[in-house]
Amino acid sequence: MIRVFLIAGSPLARAALQNRLKAQSVKIVGSAAAIDALGGDLSDTQADALLVDAAGESPEVIIESLADSDLAAEIPIVVLTEAASAAAFAQALQAGIRAVLPSEISTDQLAAALQAAAAGLVVLHPTEIPAVYPAASRASQPLAELPEPLTRREREVLQMLAAGLANKEIAARLHISDHTAKFHVAAILGKLGASTRTEAVALGIRRGLVLL
Repeated sequence: MIRVFLIAGSPLARAALQNRLKAQSVKIVGSAAAIDALGGDLSDTQADALLVDAAGESPEVIIESLADSDLAAEIPIVVLTEAASAAAFAQALQAGIRAVLPSEISTDQLAAALQAAAAGLVVLHPTEIPAVYPAASRASQPLAELPEPLTRREREVLQMLAAGLANKEIAARLHISDHTAKFHVAAILGKLGASTRTEAVALGIRRGLVLL
């Protein structure tokens, strides 16, 4: 049984999601109409994940609100939205949000995404991969060998980049300084020939260096 706190703008939307998830071993332990209506720490609810229904609202605004709230550092977040730009997906990953999924996703898929997010995984819907990782859509192009392979530590850092962790979070996880974390990220970008962290993750996926 996974415990989920739900944010949805209307009572009807909240009731619909509760009914959808009832048979999926998902227990709704609380709900709110908006992010700013949470009013405090979610630890009291013992929720394993936060589900945000952004249908009918601007996904960019919702994602920005979640990023500003630092909720992603407290609890895994899954966002449902009707449409979002590639920039919004990238912003969500950078903010530590575990998944941004289409509202029409099946109930089984939604339950699986919540389970995966609660387990610490990042979830991407297949339709989002070309938008978020454009380099990953060019899989038919052969990859040349890297002039210099990634070290074990750089592979660890790359995996954390794929999970949406910022440099400070990477430093804390690995018990290294922020400067060293930044150095590792720069080395990864240089070795992979990437200009951004997102592109580095995409190239890492293609090369089998990143586990999703």
